[in-house]
Amino acid sequence: MTRPAPAREVLLDAAERLFAEHGIADVSDRRVAEAAGQKNHSAVRYHFGDREGLLRALIERHLASLRDERVRLLEASESLLGDVRSLVLPVTSALAALPAPSWRARFMARAHYQAGIAELTQIGLGLGRLEREAGRSILARLHHLTPAIAHGRLTIMTGMVIMTCADVERATACDGTDPHWAGVGMFLADAITGMLQAPSSLASDYPETAPETAPGPATRGVVPAPG
Repeated sequence: MTRPAPAREVLLDAAERLFAEHGIADVSDRRVAEAAGQKNHSAVRYHFGDREGLLRALIERHLASLRDERVRLLEASESLLGDVRSLVLPVTSALAALPAPSWRARFMARAHYQAGIAELTQIGLGLGRLEREAGRSILARLHHLTPAIAHGRLTIMTGMVIMTCADVERATACDGTDPHWAGVGMFLADAITGMLQAPSSLASDYPETAPETAPGPATRGVVPAPG
């Protein structure tokens, strides 16, 4: 006999689906509890403390699913493509491991671009260190670009991964097809590597130093600013 999932996991699954479908700001804690089949409408507060605690738990659950493969790929990397794969492939592998239909990529896209929430993606589990290490390795290989252009392309990389995965998840959920996440990951890694290697046509229009301002939400998630 299969044991029912713990209430905490059921709440996380319900919140992830509702946030992905309707937006984080438009879903109340009570609605999450009801969707999880909890009679106690204060279940979110009981298990997570508050809304931020719930979001933190959702993001940490996702980041935890990336850790082992990210470490393995980063340690084995000997090229720009290897560095990029260490950041991209753990994401698509984690999505492939989820039961269908999934809402993880769409939730992460909403969290990543919503002000005040993106910062939570760097909390817990020490994954920021791994991502910064990969980011530094990538930047060290981009000798043909000024620092500003190189950092800008890392920003583009982040958006490519987050939005492509969200779009694939949405499209395949609608038509019931297999998302083929392994192929999506390889496609993204190849495309991003090509983008990073491309020469700059406007190098003279960019400053020779990286921007001093802190990166906004669009730069966080896959590759935080190396530090």
